[in-house]
Amino acid sequence: MSYSHILFDLDGTLTDPRLGIGNSLKYALRQMQIDGYSEEILGRFVGPPLQEGFKNLFGLNERNTNLAVEHFRTYFGEKGLYENQPYAGITELLEELHLSGKRVYVVTSKLEKYAKMIIRHFEFDRYIDDLQGAEYTGKHSGKGQLIGELMARNRILPSASVVMIGDTHYDMIGAREQNISAIAVGYGFGTPETLSSCNPDFMAENVDELAELLLG
Repeated sequence: MSYSHILFDLDGTLTDPRLGIGNSLKYALRQMQIDGYSEEILGRFVGPPLQEGFKNLFGLNERNTNLAVEHFRTYFGEKGLYENQPYAGITELLEELHLSGKRVYVVTSKLEKYAKMIIRHFEFDRYIDDLQGAEYTGKHSGKGQLIGELMARNRILPSASVVMIGDTHYDMIGAREQNISAIAVGYGFGTPETLSSCNPDFMAENVDELAELLLG
């Protein structure tokens, strides 16, 4: 399959943010005086909006959820942002896609302001045509909705030659909602069982396999 428009998720797909997200969460939970949680729970914060994580995983009410999100962003905006690294081979892949004339985009549930800072920090911005992130309130940040906003703004029509690439079921479901192709990557935060249950068009276990699918 030849793809003309390629939409990438950010966390767990282009970069590995484990350290920064983990440290930001620990800081937020410390401020909220919550302890006794397992490290495993922190991994479940990648993918869905932050608000959802604090609400569902820690049972916080709306006021405390908003407070926890503020604490998270305080640490993340100063330090956590940069406790992050691109997966091996990703920068080269983005450059090749750009040089081969493909249109490349980023669609993420991360706050748009931070996503743009990360993209600039790693100099991905030279290869990326546009970026869609979440707004500050966390509303309207379902993956399908974010993909739809980016497609509408760039006048991209749904077709099999448009593809969403991501590491969680949120990416796969979002792609289906917008009637575009989906490629799941196996090196991020999603489990193989969850990803394959979403029936992606392809699974790529590593960046080399992904490059093969996109550049063929």
